[in-house]
Amino acid sequence: MATFQMTLDDDLKANVDELFDDLGLDTETAVRMFFKACIARNGIPFAVKHYKMPEDLEEAIRDARMRKNLYGPFDTVEEAMASMLGDD
Repeated sequence: MATFQMTLDDDLKANVDELFDDLGLDTETAVRMFFKACIARNGIPFAVKHYKMPEDLEEAIRDARMRKNLYGPFDTVEEAMASMLGDD
């Protein structure tokens, strides 16, 4: 039998302990289940993706945070929809 040890952020540890407890598991059992699932699937048992936010969305978020290129206020939903759809 081998020993596996790792360092986790205190908040992360507390959150996973609570989650696994709610599922009726201890953390050691949950980690063992993860390892066994990796072996059974010959890889990580879920999709690992790198999300790249579209540039126009990044730009819109930057603009909103800097309070520039904002439109409105609108008096009606129709005015807001027309602005969003470019029907002004």
